[in-house]
Amino acid sequence: MKGNDSGADASDAGQPGKISTRRIHTGRIITVDHDVIRLPDGSNYDIDVVRHPGGCAVVPFVSDPLGADPQILLIKQYRYAAEQYLYEIPAGRIDAGEEPVRCAVRELREETGCTAERVEFLFTMFTTPGFSDERIHVFMATGLERGETAHEADEFMTVETVTLSRALQLIEQGEIKDAKTALGILFAAGFRTNR
Repeated sequence: MKGNDSGADASDAGQPGKISTRRIHTGRIITVDHDVIRLPDGSNYDIDVVRHPGGCAVVPFVSDPLGADPQILLIKQYRYAAEQYLYEIPAGRIDAGEEPVRCAVRELREETGCTAERVEFLFTMFTTPGFSDERIHVFMATGLERGETAHEADEFMTVETVTLSRALQLIEQGEIKDAKTALGILFAAGFRTNR
């Protein structure tokens, strides 16, 4: 990425946004565009942007979230890019035309084998807005009923049941390194289990 000063000052700055785009990579999951954009001060800037269809994640409560130290499910999954196993909440990519809540329900079932009596929207987050447009919609699931998993060929994971207090300890100790997982658990603990 490089700056490209147009010499414009803030007084003649236009709306920030895209001036032009060129696709430089098309992959199985992501695409990469080289964009020329206008910054808020009116100057132009070249940037490579990772385009992603978005995803959903779900904080699954095994026991009543309003009870004393409720239990949640965590996935322990091998992640090649991180070169290690990570603790995560169930999550996955939104299929074309799929509503976020449907994606959350599907990923919960595929990765943990569970169906939920209730799935509640919590928030939407950007994963890395400095270079990607990926958004993850985070949900909370309660009233779980266990069933069979349906892992994809590249998914190597185990499902672990932990108390919410233990999950918070894992975040504090740096054992939960996945951002959507840490933020989802902290949000649920702070805004949904203390009502």
